[in-house]
Amino acid sequence: MRLLITWLINAVALMALPFLMSSVVVTNFTTALIAALVLGLVNTLIRPVLVLLTLPVTVVSLGLFILVINAFLFWMVSHWIEGFEVAGFWSAFLAAILYSIISWALSSLLLKDNDGNS
Repeated sequence: MRLLITWLINAVALMALPFLMSSVVVTNFTTALIAALVLGLVNTLIRPVLVLLTLPVTVVSLGLFILVINAFLFWMVSHWIEGFEVAGFWSAFLAAILYSIISWALSSLLLKDNDGNS
């Protein structure tokens, strides 16, 4: 159940991006659900490989290169999903950061354990 709620939270975070950035387009909630699912799969399967391959650059940049990896994956998913569009790489860079912040904020508000912890 928690996984389903997290998926919905991520879809809502994607739906919020066009209101914050004109360079991001999400046509409807179904598209947001599909894009959130694909983003989750890409971040689970492809992102660790990219982080491992770019480890020297990530260490030299004190971890900031991970933001570039996130932006690249966000931009790549926008090319795969019809109805989810990002204007360019730098738009994807900012959108990935905003998406993470919105998703984190919603998750911390809505997903609480019985002890009150996130």
